[in-house]
Amino acid sequence: QMRLVESGGGSVQAGGSLRLSCVSSGRTYIYYMGWFRQAPGKEREGVAVSPTGSGSIHYTDSVKGRFTISRDNAQNTLYLQMDSLKPEDTGTYYCAASSDWRIDAYLMRPDDYAYWGQGTQVTVSS
Repeated sequence: QMRLVESGGGSVQAGGSLRLSCVSSGRTYIYYMGWFRQAPGKEREGVAVSPTGSGSIHYTDSVKGRFTISRDNAQNTLYLQMDSLKPEDTGTYYCAASSDWRIDAYLMRPDDYAYWGQGTQVTVSS
C-alpha cells in the first residue's frame, strides 16, 4: 500500500504563490504521480501529472505557465509550485499515485489513480 501526505496549502491573495508538497511511503511501484483539485460543488480535476521515470509531464490548460510539478526521488516527495495564483485556483488539492503503467496520463482521470492523500486547502482571494 501507499501513503501520501500533502502539506503546503494556505490562503493567499491573487498573484501570490504557494508550494505544495506530497511525501509518499510504501512498497508499491508507482508509475505516475499527480496533483488534482476539487472546488466546492465541482468534480475533481487533474492539475498536473508526472511519470516517476522518463516521459512527459502534463498540465491542465488553465495552469500552464503558472504551475510547475516536480519530484525529489531521494526524498520521495512530489511538489507543485503554484505562481500567479487566481481565485479560480481555490479548492482542495490532492496528491495521487498510480501503479498502472497503462493509463493515458495526459487525460488526468482521477479514476486512474488508486492512491490519494488527505488533501490540502488552497484559498486565493481577489
